[in-house]
Amino acid sequence: MTQTTSTVPHEEAALKTEVLIESLPWLKKFRDAIMVIKFGGNAMVNEDLLRAFAEDVVYLRLAGIRPVVVHGGGPQISEMLKRLDIQSEFKGGYRVTTPEAMDVVRMVLTGKVTPELVEQINAHGPFAAGTTGEDAGLFVGRRRDPIEVDGEMIDLGLVGDVVDVRVEPVLSMLEDGLIPVIAGIAPDGDQAGASLNINADAAAGALATALGAEKLVILTDVAGLYSNWPDRDSLVSSITADDLEALLPELESGMIPKMRACLDAVRGGVHKAAIIDGREPHSVLLEIFTARGIGTEVTP
Repeated sequence: MTQTTSTVPHEEAALKTEVLIESLPWLKKFRDAIMVIKFGGNAMVNEDLLRAFAEDVVYLRLAGIRPVVVHGGGPQISEMLKRLDIQSEFKGGYRVTTPEAMDVVRMVLTGKVTPELVEQINAHGPFAAGTTGEDAGLFVGRRRDPIEVDGEMIDLGLVGDVVDVRVEPVLSMLEDGLIPVIAGIAPDGDQAGASLNINADAAAGALATALGAEKLVILTDVAGLYSNWPDRDSLVSSITADDLEALLPELESGMIPKMRACLDAVRGGVHKAAIIDGREPHSVLLEIFTARGIGTEVTP
């Protein structure tokens, strides 16, 4: 009889056990809870980070949590618009979306980003199913009014807000054990046949509110919210909704949609919301299953 010995030192095995035990209270607390996760930023275009994110949401699913993924596609959309020589610009943190650009937004989100993310998740089993806010009446959008940017009123074009959510399609997928992967496009509730580009942060926040989610998690390309950017010592680990609302006007334009989504979600009944650094592998697990978490958490 051949004997085998473990190549894993006892200390390393004990450390792994400690990590597993640390997650136990969170596994108990969050079992069967719905968590809405907005996936975007650098993690979408870095294959290693994409793979790590897929592993995270599969882990959540197998641990008894019900993750719902809402994704953007800014880098891929910008790249395709450039290839097609279609001008695109950002104003106040939002992409100005012409009808020509809207066709590209839909093509990239539904034809490239969603399938790639679904494929990565389904490498671990038949868990993910892709959809959009247009499918089964999930979202109803309304074109956003012109916004003021640096003293100038800007028409964002076919950019909309989610004004209604029909949660039944998502709940049905969750009941079937699936991980919904949702692209931020919505039909225009005021104009039949028209579609709107919905900021993925806002879409995730609206969906989290409608679902009564336990938590909204938004991946971004910074470590969290800074109270005095670019002072990196001013990273805020936790902030109340009231304090965040007071801080919003002072934030960089790109951070405003993310923090507004967190604020609206918490005000709408979501227990907690967080922005975390999607450039860090397995940041979702670090946020959910450790006592300290990472990034910035917004509380009521």
